[in-house]
Amino acid sequence: MAKLVFGMNMSLDGYVDHDHEAFAPDPVMFKYFIEQTRRTAGSIYGRGLYEVMRYWDGNDWEQGDSAMGGDLQAFAEAWRTMPKWVVSRSLESVGPNATLIGDDVDAVRKLKADLVGEIEVGGPKLAASLTRLGLIDEYQLFLHPVVLGHGRPFFVGPQPRLRLVASDRIGEDVIRLTYVPAKSEC
Repeated sequence: MAKLVFGMNMSLDGYVDHDHEAFAPDPVMFKYFIEQTRRTAGSIYGRGLYEVMRYWDGNDWEQGDSAMGGDLQAFAEAWRTMPKWVVSRSLESVGPNATLIGDDVDAVRKLKADLVGEIEVGGPKLAASLTRLGLIDEYQLFLHPVVLGHGRPFFVGPQPRLRLVASDRIGEDVIRLTYVPAKSEC
């Protein structure tokens, strides 16, 4: 059985913003994301984050990658080969190595039951829906030392009770906090 992991970059005040320059990874963090993408069993995306990540499908990363030492190309290759499932009612098609599953919760349950390893969950709205259904196994908050003051919160909707299981530093400024759902005490 696979483990569903929701992880995103987050500001100190709890917001995620895919386009904010404060979330640009340093080389150590970028290498971390390359390895994470290589080892994952796949990713389930909400429409919004999938459309942001499709950026990696269409570019020729062999050109102009000297500043990152080939890391842009390495990430693009890892992302392109990773299986992806997209939860969306509005998209009619998705790109290479991606499957559109609409809003079929049973398809998500089947992926979790049939695959082995970690499946990344991408997008706070999708994570909120899967949290309400009790399907998220782990939350990874990549905490950046920045205050945004606005945007989409990491946790959208009901706040799950969580238990901290790990914390570690990635690169110069980012702390990864890893939480699992807390068992209810009756």
